[in-house]
Amino acid sequence: MQNSSQPEKPSQDTSAQEVKLHSSVGEMDKFFYDNKIVKWFAYATIFWGIVGMLAGLYAALQLVWPALSLNTAATTFGRVRPVHTNAVIFAFVGNGIFMGVYYSLQRLCKARMFSDKLSKIHFWGWQSIIVLAAVTLLAGYTSGKEYAELEWPIDILIAVVWVTFGWNMFGTILKRRERHLYVAIWFYIATFVTVAMLHIVNSIELPYSTLKSYSWYAGVQDALVQWWYGHNAVAFFLTTPYLGLMYYFLPKAANRPVYSYRLSIVHFWALIFLYIWAGPHHLLYTALPNWAQSLGTVFSVMLIAPSWGGMINGLLTLRGAWDKVREDVVLKFMVVAITAYGMATFEGPMLSLKSVNAISHFTDWTIAHVHVGALGWNGFLTFGILYWLIPRIFKTQLYSNKLANWHFLIGTLGIVFYAIPMYWAGFMQSLAWKEFTPEGQLKYQFLETVQQMKPFYAMRSVGGTLYLIGALMMTYNLFKTVRSGKAVNDEPAEAMPLNKNYQIQGKEHWHRWIERRPVQFMFWSLVVVIIGGVVEFVPTFLVKSNIPTIASVKPYTPLELQGRDIYVREGCYNCHSQMIRPFRSEVARYGEYSKAGEFVYDHPFQWGSKRTGPDLARVGGKYPDSWHFNHMYEPNSMSPGTVMPRYTWLFDNKLDTAITPAKIRAMQTLGVPYPAGYDKVANRDLMKQAEQIQGNLAKDKINIKSDREIIAVIAYLQRLGKDIKMEQKTASAN
Repeated sequence: MQNSSQPEKPSQDTSAQEVKLHSSVGEMDKFFYDNKIVKWFAYATIFWGIVGMLAGLYAALQLVWPALSLNTAATTFGRVRPVHTNAVIFAFVGNGIFMGVYYSLQRLCKARMFSDKLSKIHFWGWQSIIVLAAVTLLAGYTSGKEYAELEWPIDILIAVVWVTFGWNMFGTILKRRERHLYVAIWFYIATFVTVAMLHIVNSIELPYSTLKSYSWYAGVQDALVQWWYGHNAVAFFLTTPYLGLMYYFLPKAANRPVYSYRLSIVHFWALIFLYIWAGPHHLLYTALPNWAQSLGTVFSVMLIAPSWGGMINGLLTLRGAWDKVREDVVLKFMVVAITAYGMATFEGPMLSLKSVNAISHFTDWTIAHVHVGALGWNGFLTFGILYWLIPRIFKTQLYSNKLANWHFLIGTLGIVFYAIPMYWAGFMQSLAWKEFTPEGQLKYQFLETVQQMKPFYAMRSVGGTLYLIGALMMTYNLFKTVRSGKAVNDEPAEAMPLNKNYQIQGKEHWHRWIERRPVQFMFWSLVVVIIGGVVEFVPTFLVKSNIPTIASVKPYTPLELQGRDIYVREGCYNCHSQMIRPFRSEVARYGEYSKAGEFVYDHPFQWGSKRTGPDLARVGGKYPDSWHFNHMYEPNSMSPGTVMPRYTWLFDNKLDTAITPAKIRAMQTLGVPYPAGYDKVANRDLMKQAEQIQGNLAKDKINIKSDREIIAVIAYLQRLGKDIKMEQKTASAN
């Protein structure tokens, strides 16, 4: 045994980190908190935050000055935008989650992390995922599913690293010295099990090459799974872990207990149960069955109660501490973060109402809504935690409170200058898209509404710049703070060991039973979040009447399939939808509204979530091949004032026909009814169709080889909507 006056020096092996300490008052365990892993994740949070914000600002500026795409494939909006979203969500916020969890979990459990080696594997594995994501997305390797764009090898790596994190977390919980699990740990457990479930289910895909795959689901089913994942990625990656951090760091910073234990119980269980049902509200007025849309709406509206319960619990924790809030910059950031959480979680259910969604969907209103949560809730809470955490790890004072207060002011102005123009732009877009002249004609061409948005996009960029400047000020402030102190990588601590023979005295709250049993807690958390997904998925996948087939809808030809894959590669779905809603304005602008049976061969679906450009669901046959050729080469020649970048590399790149047989075989495995053995002759049909398009272009005095990628893209665009037009012709003839 180690004498209390001679503490054991920390070693690299976790098993050597904890020793028994005897004293006159009883037997104590002496151990060391691992601050080194917290420090690493803090540095990664700051670094990737700056990278993600720069990528977002660059993408935003491209909508004002399209020439900033630099006429290169890797720097177009369609490829930069997913880099921005992945960098902010999984790199900035993800590292922020792990920073906060590793710091708080050790102290809440009164134990060092289960394994230093697992901590290091988790850290370097997560950073590797981020780098691979950036490289592959810029190179055009994308699954085409929003917030889940990464391809199958990286998806597998994510699952492995996430399990590593969970293993380390649960190992720490199981060896804890505190009997009950504090509320923050409840949210950490729910985050782990639910994100694992979401990622695995949504990432089921069929590889057809080393880095490419097709989604296992198609059309309506793919849309349901994707937005079950997409909405709950916001819920269980951007919300529940940050609520856990709020429940730990806010009371610490305010030196106040959490306002209500009972409210935290209701908040937790109601939130994780209701959230999982809400995904379909992203698909209102689409081809998704109406019953699923209604379920999404009902549960989304109910989410207001637990969401605001969490906000109220957070804000009322500060009761009696408002004088301190005025002086403490950490609390300023946290109060704005919680307020932004309350605003976003009120607005989300409102946007799920069909009458409101009819206005907001596909517009910049949604962009504003998302960024109130991202910049206000996630960003400001992360900043507050960093300002609180770094001085404590380095045993020093924050370098400059004045600089931190300036960061708070500039960051807040950045949010305001970002959100307000986007709300305004969203209303303008929706009203302009729907407006008719007295004669019953659409008043505005789509391109006119794009041009009207440019000043608002410019103002949004100003807000983003201010927010980035604030983050850079924080980086400098924390750098100087680190330089003035010395990191305590292994922080000494001691606690009484957990008494396994402890007997309950008197009556205790019923929830205490499950708080003492982390394995059961994890199990019931998983059960609660599974229910909603099962109820929504089973009928959609097993009841054929939910997705009625259309006889005229046929599989894509090999050339069209190749063109569709290039369309996905270039991220065209980031700006264009392929979903016409049953509104008079949309039918008048685009054509017959979309039906569920149209998409049965779409792996992945391409309904989109934002219209920076017009809907393309019925674009097939609307323009000659030469129009699409010129539009892709020089968009302004066909659409003056457009913000679409040039795609000149498509005219130089040779189409990879060697991969065609593998694509056909993959589609056959997924149930697409190509004839047996068609993979062996598919390229024959591909070249025949390519030569037809080449001939059409030659008639308009455009000379290009038939084996170029642009030919395949034209084939795909000319196919869109033609099956439905054929169905209508057949019906009218009969």
